[in-house]
Amino acid sequence: MSLNACAQIVEKADPERFRATMAAPVPARSVLFPLFAFNVEVSRAPWVTEEPMIAEMRLQWWRDALEEIEKGGPLRKHEVVDALAGVLDAEGARCLDRLVAARRWDIYKDAFEDQAHFDDYIDATSGHLIWTAARLLGLAEECVCRDFAYGVGVANLFRAIPELEARGRKPLLDGTPSGVKALAQAALRRVETARAGRRDMSKNAAAALLSGFAARRVLQRAVTKPGDVADGALELTPFAQSRRLLLVSLRGWWV
Repeated sequence: MSLNACAQIVEKADPERFRATMAAPVPARSVLFPLFAFNVEVSRAPWVTEEPMIAEMRLQWWRDALEEIEKGGPLRKHEVVDALAGVLDAEGARCLDRLVAARRWDIYKDAFEDQAHFDDYIDATSGHLIWTAARLLGLAEECVCRDFAYGVGVANLFRAIPELEARGRKPLLDGTPSGVKALAQAALRRVETARAGRRDMSKNAAAALLSGFAARRVLQRAVTKPGDVADGALELTPFAQSRRLLLVSLRGWWV
């Protein structure tokens, strides 16, 4: 029941990850759906209220839930917490706690302090999620996961730029076309580095990376047409998404 509830949450709020998870081997779905449902709940917590204190409390609720999972103690009643506790170990709970902590940036309208701050945010929100999923699924190389996840995180951020700016956020250190292009190139280099290390990933663990099936194409477009980021024109068409996911499913996440 909890797993089905997680799948429904992901299907409604994050359809791209839902389709990628359905393309993964069936055993992997029992790990991926709880993790991605957790990510949905945490990522939207800062946006459901205009009151920073309430948003902080929502994020703290998830940090407390992760602490309960880490300690193996009694758990609060929540369908995602129930499913997450069934797949997460203590190391994973600590890693995801850092993800939740990083989401505090989403509550406020302050810009990133510098490139290191930006990179830490991407690594926490995208890297911790993908690395935890891969590690729980099988033999995985952390550097490969985090390099790939950095590209996924930047690509997803690019796609969210219009909405973030409309909400008064400052998501980029340099939002000029040249700044966007430079960031896209840096993220694409890390994706290429991950592709070069694909032999260090077991087939089981690689299922966690299917969720980033669109990232490479998005980054390539941001390099060639950086103005599309501000215009919100980076989204793949439904047909292009389906074709891309099919290709990745058949050949591997690195294509």
